[in-house]
Amino acid sequence: MVLNKRNPLVRAIAPVRSLFVSDASAGVLLILVAAAAMVVANSTLAGAYEELFYGELSWTPIPKLDDLHLWINDGLMAVFFFVVGLEVKREVIAGQLSSPEQRRLPVLAAIAGMAVPAGVYVLVVGPDSALVRGWAIPAATDIAFAMGVLGLLGSRVPASLRLFLLTVAIVDDIGAVLVIAAFYTANLKLMWLGIAAVILAVMVLMNRFGIDRIWPYIIVALALWVAVLFSGIHATIAGVLAALTIPMKRQDGHSLLEKLEHGLAPWSAYLVVPIFGFANAGVNLSGMGMEEVFAPLPLAIAAGLVVGKQLGIFGIIVAAVKLGIAKAPENANWMEIWGVSILTGIGFTMSLFISGLAFTDTRLLIDEAKIGILGGSLVSAVLGYVVLRMTTTHPEDPSLTPPTP
Repeated sequence: MVLNKRNPLVRAIAPVRSLFVSDASAGVLLILVAAAAMVVANSTLAGAYEELFYGELSWTPIPKLDDLHLWINDGLMAVFFFVVGLEVKREVIAGQLSSPEQRRLPVLAAIAGMAVPAGVYVLVVGPDSALVRGWAIPAATDIAFAMGVLGLLGSRVPASLRLFLLTVAIVDDIGAVLVIAAFYTANLKLMWLGIAAVILAVMVLMNRFGIDRIWPYIIVALALWVAVLFSGIHATIAGVLAALTIPMKRQDGHSLLEKLEHGLAPWSAYLVVPIFGFANAGVNLSGMGMEEVFAPLPLAIAAGLVVGKQLGIFGIIVAAVKLGIAKAPENANWMEIWGVSILTGIGFTMSLFISGLAFTDTRLLIDEAKIGILGGSLVSAVLGYVVLRMTTTHPEDPSLTPPTP
């Protein structure tokens, strides 16, 4: 039987099909990975899961990275941060952050979207608590998850809001990288820091002298990663710094940066981040009671994501528009803007990453943080989807509806 857009079966399965195409696919993959990690961590495979990621390696080329979890978080995630750096540079030079008018509202929204959740977090745990170190956990938005939810809504959400969410997430990533570098760095080793600075200078000179081959940058970037790893700054920062040295234009007129970004982005979205998610999202709940699940830490993170994110971003948009500082996204009503503001409360990749840095020596706190991240993200995703689904005035995706006879 030939299926076409007129067939009722096609229309019936369209929502399911939309899960695995366009913006939704990377987000759905992360949801499945997180769910799989939770299932495995609470099954008879829990011991194997723990040993796989936290068991000491029999051999490692870098003694400091003596288990697979460290190699993933400090090594593999450098690729993710490298892609983030490439994206940021492209957007600043020739994208949505290239002019003051374009970046004003997203920058204001991203700043408020980090500050207010951090404030809500501190308010819940108390300013004198040892948990204050995790203040940045609810400040990050997972763009794959958020764009995945928008992907499920098809064209019901105006294109201007999709672009706004993406731009806010980019600025959010910049803020998260700066936070990691400034607040989650300890025991700086000046010799290694100096070596890293020299290597970074070499990469800058490579750019200035017109070297436009990929492999020289990759080789020197690996050296930069090793130096940063031993300097005391988190090694993934090397990925961002290296990306900023990649030339935007090659001598033949093509973009080396865009070539690298397009080549690495699918690997980052569909391999690096899912591996990170599977290694970090698993929480063994067998030893936890209601006291741990509803402890101050998970509640503070969930409150920061669900309440703080939408309050900060929606509040600053309203203020900026009413005061004439910036214009609201085109063709979007206030309910739609609120719905997208709720979706920014979906935290996963960066939130899990920061939680590992904030409570590196306390496994219970890391597990409690994961509960708060997953719970707050789930509430934000469902609430944001419902608000957008019920309030949007835009038509369904034409590709999913039958043509007029």
